[in-house]
Amino acid sequence: MTLNACLTLLLFVMTVVGLIRFQTRPAAVFGSLLLCLVGFGLVNRQQILAAMANSGLVTLILLMLCSLVLEKTRFLRLLAKKVIVASYRTSWLRLFGLTTLCSAFLNNTAVVATLMAPIRSNPYHNASRLLLPLSYAAILGGTVTLIGTSTNLIVNSFYINETGKSLPFFSFAAVGLLLVLGCGTVLGLYSRRLPEYHTNDLNQKSYFIDAKVANGSPLAGKSVEANGLRHLQSLFLVEVIRGAQLRSPVAPTEILQEGDRLIFAGDINKVMQLHHFSGLELFADKDGLLQRELTEVVVRQESVLVGQTLKGIGFRALFDAAVVAIRRDGQNLSGKLGEVTIAAGDFLVLATGEDYRQRHNISKNFISVSGVAPEQHLSGRREWLALGGFIIAVVLSITGLMDLMQSMLLLLGLYIFSGCVTVNELLRRFPLDIWLIVSVAILLSYALVSSGVAIWFTQQVRQYASGLQPYYLLLLTYVVTWLLTEVVTNNAAAALMFPLAVGLAKGLQVDILPFVMVVAFAASGSFVSPFGYQTNLMVYNVGKYCLSDFFKLGVPVALTYGIIVVVMVPKFFPF
Repeated sequence: MTLNACLTLLLFVMTVVGLIRFQTRPAAVFGSLLLCLVGFGLVNRQQILAAMANSGLVTLILLMLCSLVLEKTRFLRLLAKKVIVASYRTSWLRLFGLTTLCSAFLNNTAVVATLMAPIRSNPYHNASRLLLPLSYAAILGGTVTLIGTSTNLIVNSFYINETGKSLPFFSFAAVGLLLVLGCGTVLGLYSRRLPEYHTNDLNQKSYFIDAKVANGSPLAGKSVEANGLRHLQSLFLVEVIRGAQLRSPVAPTEILQEGDRLIFAGDINKVMQLHHFSGLELFADKDGLLQRELTEVVVRQESVLVGQTLKGIGFRALFDAAVVAIRRDGQNLSGKLGEVTIAAGDFLVLATGEDYRQRHNISKNFISVSGVAPEQHLSGRREWLALGGFIIAVVLSITGLMDLMQSMLLLLGLYIFSGCVTVNELLRRFPLDIWLIVSVAILLSYALVSSGVAIWFTQQVRQYASGLQPYYLLLLTYVVTWLLTEVVTNNAAAALMFPLAVGLAKGLQVDILPFVMVVAFAASGSFVSPFGYQTNLMVYNVGKYCLSDFFKLGVPVALTYGIIVVVMVPKFFPF
């Protein structure tokens, strides 16, 4: 092997290690890889431009931007209201059917976010028995079509780069439908075994409010009872934090001191009565934020907040919002909210400022669950235009009358000129991380070829694995891709495994398509971990699940999923 080949192979291995070590920063890992590839001269200018403007990647970005408009329509929300009924079985079947159908054509993160609200507020069934099946159904539905999940589109972008042609729109449908039926059956049998956690939502009657006794406050030196803090309307003093000490429950005779943090629980609408107490400063009410609406969000894995405290990172300046409450693993985190270390999957309630809607970093750090949304909902003709235009664009692509990239480009232009979406909204929600990951991964594949690593790998396969049945290496490809998915997320796993899978196929001198399809399906098969797929992360905190819940329900679903894929892919896509 040449020096360039050794260096490229080393960078590939270091990328895998980096993704495992820094699971919440895949974009940073691929960004570092980009600098190394360019810095060491392993790729040229033409390859960089070709990777950044890959037609499959452009199609993926256009489709994700167009799907933002569909999130602003009310059709899915109207259907969601009809899902939950008194019968658990009927509710489960309706939920599974609606979720899989919508996820086959829409962004599954938006589908889950929309359906979570009626599940959490339903009067018939415990939300924890429906939320995890909701996430799994969204994953399964995404495997049915080319546009059902970003993973399929990412694999398609690599396939276009390799062969010069796109995968057909319904190329995933045969195996995908079998996955929906098979895994859906197993999911239905095991869903009843899910525990019933008490999932009272953090709503307007259960917020935790952080206040501080200011220096020179007349409250200092007097008891809680004497200050009138025991008789507030719909607000209750639950904790007093003094230095490193936390006092709970709070006795009426507790003497307050300057610097004490007072933690109240109760109706957020009644919080303004705390303004009547001179010298009591509210943590989340600077600039009057608490007088505005509230929004509930989940912290993304790639958020800059992960591992940081609210105070240390300057949360208010960064997002023009204040954290009212935090929930993690089914527990309400009280105390000094500004000193809480944020983790991926934390559930935050935000009081937002005027500029919150205009910030470009909101969607990159949070998954919106309910409350204030950055965009306004569509109505009337624009709503019908949004839905009808998307259906027409997809039909044109399916029938072959127009390329998917061209139809999505025209549709996006129609959305912009009709006012269905603004350029600012598109800039805020532009999937920069996905664009970076996929383009750099394509660039890495160029380096693997030009440096000779791809040829070397193919020769090794021919030399040492030529006597093996292709099926066994196909099985190995599935297992490795699936393990990477659970560890480094689905998109990164697909990007890393595609060149290896193609190299295996070429080394065995068989068609690459079965290996390509196995990578696509395996990269979407995240059922055991809440951190491998965004929808799992969304329901993890809201449903108050434990890791063991994902394991108990996810293992039988994952095994069924894997068996169907490795058995049926060779039948529909022969070697």
